[in-house]
Amino acid sequence: MSTAENIGERIRRIRQARGVSLRKVAQQLGVSPSLISQVETGKSRPSVATLYSLAGLLEVSADELLGIEGTTSVPSFAAAPPLTPEVQRASENPMIEMEDGVRWERLASRPDGRTDSLLVTYEAGASSSPTGKLTRHSGFEQAFILEGELILRLEFDEYVLGPGDSLQFESARPHLYLNRSTAPARGVWFVMDRNGAGLEAEPAADGGRWRPHPPANPLNVLRRFDHLD
Repeated sequence: MSTAENIGERIRRIRQARGVSLRKVAQQLGVSPSLISQVETGKSRPSVATLYSLAGLLEVSADELLGIEGTTSVPSFAAAPPLTPEVQRASENPMIEMEDGVRWERLASRPDGRTDSLLVTYEAGASSSPTGKLTRHSGFEQAFILEGELILRLEFDEYVLGPGDSLQFESARPHLYLNRSTAPARGVWFVMDRNGAGLEAEPAADGGRWRPHPPANPLNVLRRFDHLD
């Protein structure tokens, strides 16, 4: 099981290895340095949005920040060995408790890291972004709701999902999950080709299309850091 403390230590180690100051990370994410410090020292858990944003800025996958092995490289399909059935017991599921009552459990997944399968729980009142802002990241996600009621905000639309409902969309579209009910909501997520930053997204001033963000590639990250005081 992963805990907030070892995740924080891992974030700090990767950040220091990249030579990026805590203040610069905080400025880029639009949060206070004290919040990043609390995450790194284990006094606070990162939200889903913060985790994706940190992964993008530090140029690693979210799985690397979570300490989940086997997803840092993608071998060619030609060289990949034949897949054999593998069983992962419930007690072996890597698990992380996020900020604001969100829990991820990593289910058995392909070793090449191209598709992640997750059992996700949103406790009553929980949200994927404590600030209430929609976020986006690379990849494509599908989900099936097992129990409870979960709200999906996808751009300007809102959907109330219950047991048996499913969803799918490009993760680059601004979105937010929240549980307004008094009971936990739980579902199985499949996230494909997830290897980018989580960015807060805001609608354009005229109420039209969502304001675009530059992709979080290394050159863009370095340019943004160069312009910080």
